[in-house]
Amino acid sequence: MSERILKEVVIKFAGDSGDGMQLTGSQFTNNTALLGIDLATFPDFPAEIRAPQGTLPGVSGFQLRFSSDRIYTPGDHSDVLVAMNAAALKTNLKTLKPGGKIIANIEGFDAKNLRLAKYPEGVNPLEDGSLDKYEVIRIDVTKITREALKDSSLGTKERDRAKNMFVLGFLYWMYNRKPDSTVAFLKEKFKGKPDILESNLKVLMAGYHYGETTETFTIRYSVAKAKMPPGNYRNIQGNPALALGLIAAAQKSGLQLFLGTYPITPASDILHELSKHKNFGVKTFQAEDEIAAISAAIGASYGGALGVTTTSGPGMALKTEAMGLALMLEIPLVICDIQRGGPSTGLPTKTEQSDLLQAYYGRNGESPIPVIAARTPSDCFYAAFEAVRIALQHVTPVILLSDGYIANGAEPWKYPKSSELPEIKVQFEKPADDGTPFQPYTRDEKLARPWAIPGTRGLEHRIGGLEKEHITGNVSYDPENHEFMVKLRQKKVDLIADYIPEQEIDNGPHSGKILVLGWGSTYGAIKSAVAELVAEGHKVAHAHLRYLRPFPRNLGKLLKKYDKILVPELNNGQLVKIIRSEFLVDAIGLNKIKGLPFTKSEILAAVHKML
Repeated sequence: MSERILKEVVIKFAGDSGDGMQLTGSQFTNNTALLGIDLATFPDFPAEIRAPQGTLPGVSGFQLRFSSDRIYTPGDHSDVLVAMNAAALKTNLKTLKPGGKIIANIEGFDAKNLRLAKYPEGVNPLEDGSLDKYEVIRIDVTKITREALKDSSLGTKERDRAKNMFVLGFLYWMYNRKPDSTVAFLKEKFKGKPDILESNLKVLMAGYHYGETTETFTIRYSVAKAKMPPGNYRNIQGNPALALGLIAAAQKSGLQLFLGTYPITPASDILHELSKHKNFGVKTFQAEDEIAAISAAIGASYGGALGVTTTSGPGMALKTEAMGLALMLEIPLVICDIQRGGPSTGLPTKTEQSDLLQAYYGRNGESPIPVIAARTPSDCFYAAFEAVRIALQHVTPVILLSDGYIANGAEPWKYPKSSELPEIKVQFEKPADDGTPFQPYTRDEKLARPWAIPGTRGLEHRIGGLEKEHITGNVSYDPENHEFMVKLRQKKVDLIADYIPEQEIDNGPHSGKILVLGWGSTYGAIKSAVAELVAEGHKVAHAHLRYLRPFPRNLGKLLKKYDKILVPELNNGQLVKIIRSEFLVDAIGLNKIKGLPFTKSEILAAVHKML
């Protein structure tokens, strides 16, 4: 038996949505993180709870890239494809590298599965030579799983559910891992179900020992620990990171966090995570619909709490009237939009960046709301923290954009200590000592109005969506006052640019031929591509926007330092429209609307074409 050291590996787990590929991928990911190896993941699954078994639309996948170097994407192509059935192979074969390994479950390539996967009659890819350029490892996973559980009291259907543990155990052996982390996970998950626990543990170890005892396999592989800055790390997905960012900001501001929400893919995990943290005074409310959810959050903010609502594109459309109310009231509110493929119900489990124009303009009247975006799973923590800071210190609703790719993806996160996070100062209005009447729409240097707790004697004031009179806050239909207040609310948002960092170059020269300007989840693909281009000697740079409204005050000057600007987006060209109109530059869009993130090779091809 020999061991081979690899720099990095990309594994794609694929099978039916009932085959447990998401759990298998997550367990291998957690095991990788515990070893201190850098990683990035891409879960990809159907919208149906149980998609049609054996069919191409029913394939559920989980891609994991792990490396001894810093990485920023889950990889363009896989080194290993785990195919639990024929549909999984057919769907994912195009992304497997030549010479890559295919671990095929033989039982998933019977006549029925081949027919459901749309293979021609009599064609079996495991037998017709079409896979000769790959290393094919044929394992009858289902048969061996049943054999390992022949003495179990479970029925055949329940036994077969453990076959993903066989694959996981085999991969632990192949990549020289100990299965201890998964053993601990199973003991915790099934501590009240001894039969299921025993079956999963048996099959996990059966897979491990299969690699150890079968003479076919003579090489094991290892990937060294990554060289990362010292500190405490944990594996984190985007939605839990966003939830923790909200909690941290609530603690730093001294406010109670209230989430008013309605479940919607891919935002629901934020509710699930926040509901676990009642020890921090977090209150979660699952409303009957999207309108009730945001209205409850507005009520919480009006009462002096940190009001938050979470949703995706279709839900944000329903929230727009209430968002306008929060804007008119000028109270803090954080609206988290975890974007997905649209329009309408669209592609609920696939990623897209198609809500930027909705965040900018998707309300009646002149309705400016600050917009910021997270770029990676761990960055969701810091983006959420910053969204809260802006909402509280500028007394305004704020839209935070994430998307399905980073919401469900995972990476190592060097998490901060509480002492490393800045305080968020909040000051509630107090009645004047001399009895002067309260003027609810006076403003400070940020143009923020006072935040008054209802029921406080001497701070009575009008609320509602009707136009407010400057200073007094009384209802006003005066034309001059309305125009003044509209422009004042816009100026208030524009002024936020003086309280956010200037835009920096992430990588590359500070002037040159091409600037690749990105936002949100395109970060990893752009960063990887530009790093390669810079290493080749090209004068190409990368800038990534967190603040989308208002833009950093130096952005216009920065853009003019480059001959050409490329804006990759997972939409039909939204940021590029805003950049062109705001700065009068000839920005070029690179658009992808397939429910899939950009690959590094797609960014490279576009830049080389421009060069």
